[in-house]
Amino acid sequence: MSEPILATRGLSKLFGALAAVNNATVDFEPGRVHAIIGPNGAGKTTLINLLSGDLPPSEGTITFKGRDITKLPPDRVSQIGIGRSYQKTNIFPRFTCFENCWLGAQSRLPTSMRFFRRARTYADVRARAERAIELCGLSHRRDTPPAEISHGEQRQLEIGMMLATEPELLLLDEPLAGMGTEESGDVIELLRALARDHTLILIEHDMDAVFAIAETLTVMVNGTVLASGTPDEIRGNESVQEAYLGTGEDAGMGEP
Repeated sequence: MSEPILATRGLSKLFGALAAVNNATVDFEPGRVHAIIGPNGAGKTTLINLLSGDLPPSEGTITFKGRDITKLPPDRVSQIGIGRSYQKTNIFPRFTCFENCWLGAQSRLPTSMRFFRRARTYADVRARAERAIELCGLSHRRDTPPAEISHGEQRQLEIGMMLATEPELLLLDEPLAGMGTEESGDVIELLRALARDHTLILIEHDMDAVFAIAETLTVMVNGTVLASGTPDEIRGNESVQEAYLGTGEDAGMGEP
């Protein structure tokens, strides 16, 4: 087993007396799709918010490629190679799709307030934006405002904005939320393509999609990590079945 690209040790987040994440220790291996699953209120999004720097932990540590990033703010987390998408689409509806990707690429610069810089800097930003809009499958929409594209395409665009920052690791919070079957299929294929060159950590409630693309699963219940393992190991874990996935024919565990 390779060294984890991202790891937590005893990670907790307290909101008053509520432990939204409680003593979570998880390793995320490089180059794999790792899904975090669990019922509503399990602490999944809070964990992602901790990993992305959107929330400071109450206890514990987070390391990325062996570096302690526990106290880094989200902009620094992004700049070191961790991208993040949100449950609610986070795009700029009045700009074109390409301009949205440009903004993602520009955020990679040390500061956006240098008004006089070398022309090559802009060329690099453009190249990253061009690559991102192609990777997310929206080259044909480059001059279209996001308000005029479908919900599924908006989710693709958000992934494109994240790709424009050239991350090694992608944090995806319910990337299939609110989609129909056809749109979900398109995004699943996009995630499969991205997994060839990136580490993916995702939260998703569509169990068929999770078991179709994830190589490792972590199950959370009431803020606590219940189990981590391969899809087959999670399917066969009795504690997981009882707490979340159910048992018998209605287990909701996806196709074998």
